[in-house]
Amino acid sequence: MNTKLTLRLDGMLIHSAKKYAKNQGKSVSQVVSDYFSVLGHKKKPVIRKHLGSKSAQLYGCLKGADISGDEYKKYLERKYR
Repeated sequence: MNTKLTLRLDGMLIHSAKKYAKNQGKSVSQVVSDYFSVLGHKKKPVIRKHLGSKSAQLYGCLKGADISGDEYKKYLERKYR
């Protein structure tokens, strides 16, 4: 059963939401529904479809790694001295 929900949003946000939904071939209601479905399952949306085959294979392999840009830069400086 579908029930109507009214949201009050900034005009620019509504415009962006409609544009995004149109580009996805969906209604704004479907985009919102999909979003809340993802929240309910505590899953992250799959992003891999836009990655190349090698990138898709590596996707998620550093899960839990907490390396900032500065830390990585220092690591590279030490490695290549």
